[in-house]
Amino acid sequence: MPAFPGTRHSLVAAIRGDEPGVRRAAFDTLVAAYWKPVFKYLRLKWRAAEDDAADLTQAFFLKAFEKDFFVGFDPGRARFRTYLRTCLDGFVSNGRKADSRLKRGGHVTILSIDAMDFREAEHELRHQASDPIADFEEYFHREWLHGLFAIATGRLRTACRDRGRPERFALFEAYDLAAADGDRPTYAALARTHGLSASDVTNELAAARREFRRLVMEALREQCASPDEFEAEVRALTG
Repeated sequence: MPAFPGTRHSLVAAIRGDEPGVRRAAFDTLVAAYWKPVFKYLRLKWRAAEDDAADLTQAFFLKAFEKDFFVGFDPGRARFRTYLRTCLDGFVSNGRKADSRLKRGGHVTILSIDAMDFREAEHELRHQASDPIADFEEYFHREWLHGLFAIATGRLRTACRDRGRPERFALFEAYDLAAADGDRPTYAALARTHGLSASDVTNELAAARREFRRLVMEALREQCASPDEFEAEVRALTG
């Protein structure tokens, strides 16, 4: 079991804190992690139209911030992502759409989701398997994991750029992030493309993978409320 990372504090703990600036920054980061699973969940489970799901996603997070939905979270009873999904179901089923609906283009400053983001999420939905979803809890979990990996990927890209190693991320993107459909380049092809030796490609990819794993653990730690929850999520993630 990896050590419980301490480089970043839990977003859940920060949201439940007393400092307004810290709460706001943590909430913005949490929205970035969860808005896409929420949007897709609303589209598929609640059968909301695309525009309605976008409105509801923003309305839910806005109300969650204003009314401190997450203050009552008890890490001893459920994982945070399960609690958030339960809050979302309650928000929709209780008819909060009626008094919390946001006007499209209403410039809600608390959220950083724009129309382009929602269109991207809708595009992803249309390219997913069309089979009916039997377990929406598992679906939400899977979409949350996709978001977790996306956060780590973005941080890896930034870290490689800031350290003057853009080719490291380029190699990682071309090989590790490539679709496993036969289009993945060989190490030799990558070496030719980037003007490197085959051993350089091997070393750069190894370094990128180590950093990516660290960043996944860092992002996971942020989204867990306790060491126990973190360890449980790591076990589920690594099998």
